[in-house]
Amino acid sequence: MAPAFRFRADIDSLPAYVPGQRPPAGRSAYKLSSNENPFPPSAAVLSAVIDAAADLNRYPDLGATALTAAIAEHVGVDAERVVVGNGSVAVLETVLQAACRPGDEVVHAWRSFEAYPIAVQVAGARSVPVPLREDGSHDLQAMADAITDRTRVVLVCTPNNPTGTVVHEEEMRAFLARVPREVLVVVDEAYVEYVRDGEAVDGLALAAELKNVLVLRTFSKAYGLAGLRVGYAVARPRLARGLRTASTPFGVNALAQAAALAALREADAVAERCDRVVAERSRVLTALREMGWSVPESHGNFYWLPIGRHTAAFAREAAGAGAMVRAFDGEGVRVSVGEIEGNDVVLSLAREWLDLLGTRAS
Repeated sequence: MAPAFRFRADIDSLPAYVPGQRPPAGRSAYKLSSNENPFPPSAAVLSAVIDAAADLNRYPDLGATALTAAIAEHVGVDAERVVVGNGSVAVLETVLQAACRPGDEVVHAWRSFEAYPIAVQVAGARSVPVPLREDGSHDLQAMADAITDRTRVVLVCTPNNPTGTVVHEEEMRAFLARVPREVLVVVDEAYVEYVRDGEAVDGLALAAELKNVLVLRTFSKAYGLAGLRVGYAVARPRLARGLRTASTPFGVNALAQAAALAALREADAVAERCDRVVAERSRVLTALREMGWSVPESHGNFYWLPIGRHTAAFAREAAGAGAMVRAFDGEGVRVSVGEIEGNDVVLSLAREWLDLLGTRAS
């Protein structure tokens, strides 16, 4: 008998992507586990989606032409430099599949976005994780040291998910000076709208200046369209053309295109909501530090509690108290900045845990 069909042997060894927990059926809880925008879609976005739904029997615009043009205008580049995809993760997957051959290497910080090693392995490449510094930030010198003649791509997540730290302009430029020109540097700016650090790197400026820099952004966070999956890349025209060629046809559905277009027209409202999240983030981080916690300076819509071996227990207690958080077992907990009441649930629990964890400030 002929052997049964099997996928590649390494598929079985892929790390599983773990989504943020949802509240159990029939029970209400604050979902602070997925870095979602706590504000619902605006009336204009909902209206655009409803209107687009009338044509669901038709394929969407293959090139997302109107959305691509609107994004290009929004970020100040030519449309030929923008590539839209089914979320920034899908765009990253296309980047890696187009850039890497079996055995190539992709350098990235760790811990960072957990989809990175999955996408790298599916592309047939090998992850080269570089530990974060003690403060939760990228160790760019160590990442540069990790580059070899097999390295094809370097991933820089800023703000970093899950620690929230940003890469500064000066250190990024020093790093790029050490990166060979044939190595692509992907600057993942999924949370850029929440950054308030004046020294933070400007990925778009780097992509305009350097041929080997590509920027990823998304509509899932600040724009509140996580349920529709729209992301994009900004790169030099040659790289963008290659991405379009390798992308899944009709990868961005019609409802997503309509919603993203409508959201872009509401720039002031988006900025105001981001400011509200940032203000609440500041309140929460200040409260944690006043209690005695040592937490990284976050510039995303989330923060990081380095709890180590107590992580799973903390997450269970948070769920029992009515707040779902994202546990990275043995390392720490990432908590999204959500509704004030949900944030206060976690703050109350954090106060109770101080003595157990031994994290009181000296």
